[in-house]
Amino acid sequence: MVVGLREFTLRTGDGSGKPVLDEANGEELMHVQPSVAVVLGNRSVESPGTLYITSRKLIWLSDVDMAKGYAVDFLSVSLHAVSRDPEAYSSPCIYTQIEVVEDEDDDESDTESTGVLDLSKIREMRLVPSDSSQLDTLFDIFCECAELNPEPIEEDEEESGHNWVFSADQMDVRGGAEDGEWQISQSPTSVIGHSNGDEGLTQPMLELQINDQRFDDAEEMVHENEAKDH
Repeated sequence: MVVGLREFTLRTGDGSGKPVLDEANGEELMHVQPSVAVVLGNRSVESPGTLYITSRKLIWLSDVDMAKGYAVDFLSVSLHAVSRDPEAYSSPCIYTQIEVVEDEDDDESDTESTGVLDLSKIREMRLVPSDSSQLDTLFDIFCECAELNPEPIEEDEEESGHNWVFSADQMDVRGGAEDGEWQISQSPTSVIGHSNGDEGLTQPMLELQINDQRFDDAEEMVHENEAKDH
């Protein structure tokens, strides 16, 4: 796997302009979304192209310049989210955070001294479809493909056994339930996100709180039993 964003210019020779996939190793095309603009980091938006979502990676190919294209493996996408907040970006989009190879000698700039864009340093990418009604569909497909590419489990994580995962139906989200042991408070936000690693959203939608009342009740029961014994 290549970490980070990279150039991608391999297109089929049948004139369709579709990307060449690694079909021999099981890569499949999951979705095609035409008329999608791309924004790399804080740079200006690039002319629209076509977004290809495969079972392994995201591929964006320019419709204007047949020699321009980008790709990033899902394993390098640490977070993806739907953003509709005009204060965050002027147009509704899919916002992604991309892992990069850390180098202590490198500066934070994504542009080399020659002025050439260094894709390996791009940490954020926005995908802006002309039809914003497709955002939720794209997000669902992103989630599906992210699940096909789980983060490798480190040895210390396997030994610890403390990576708890809760589904929505395992939590009481009503807030007012008398016997609810888990309470969820939701912060108002226009971002729906999914993280593919240990790092969560910058502004998490859900804050998990434990109701410790059950522990207080258990302690009182212990004291009552001790009093009866005496």
